[in-house]
Amino acid sequence: MHFYREKAGLTQADLAARLYCSDSLISSIETGHAPATEDFAKAADRELDSDGALFRLLDWRKGASPYPSWFIDWLPAEQKAGLIRWFEVALIPGLLQTEEYARVMLGDETDVAARLSRQAILTREDPSPVEFYCVLDEAVLRRNIGGAAVMYEQCQHLAKMGETENISVRVVPSRRHRGARGPFAIATLEGGAQVAHTETAFGGVVSTRTEDIATATASWEAISSASLPEDMSRDMIMRIAEELWKTP
Repeated sequence: MHFYREKAGLTQADLAARLYCSDSLISSIETGHAPATEDFAKAADRELDSDGALFRLLDWRKGASPYPSWFIDWLPAEQKAGLIRWFEVALIPGLLQTEEYARVMLGDETDVAARLSRQAILTREDPSPVEFYCVLDEAVLRRNIGGAAVMYEQCQHLAKMGETENISVRVVPSRRHRGARGPFAIATLEGGAQVAHTETAFGGVVSTRTEDIATATASWEAISSASLPEDMSRDMIMRIAEELWKTP
């Protein structure tokens, strides 16, 4: 793709703007660190006037990804981020899921392995582990995913992860916030660049637009300010685990 992009006189940022994706995704596909989806390959062919060459050369069939096509655009930002702020309204974020919770959610073992592999950014040594700030709606802890044993283990895992130096897990009681349009995350990269993503009933959206970042940041600040402190959040997590999910 690099050849055809330069032939067209476009930078990675230029092509990203035309394809409505981030320049980090263009870079990752060109270097082979992320697979191209079928739709991406076709769209790139149209923009670069490459007569179907990218659809053939990018070999999207061989590079089939365990992630949704839109999420592939988020992965480079997640991997390169120094800070990630994440709010969830329904489910435990993938970065904090136990293997069993992920297995209930995904089913396919390849997908489970892919999700768990993302968690390496929390414990990596070089570069430093990402600073991960997570706020969960209280309803996340009360939603039965996989049965009592799975949920009890997941709550225990959340409490343990929240004690890690680079991880903050807080809970916002449902009654204490006005809600949000859906779950969202903001990744801050080296140099201060930011990437946001949100999920909807129809998939997800990844954006670097200034106005979208501002909206996500304002939502984060409002929800974060309504959340419980870390120690009180841990107490709530453990209390819900004991009351709802601990079996005799």
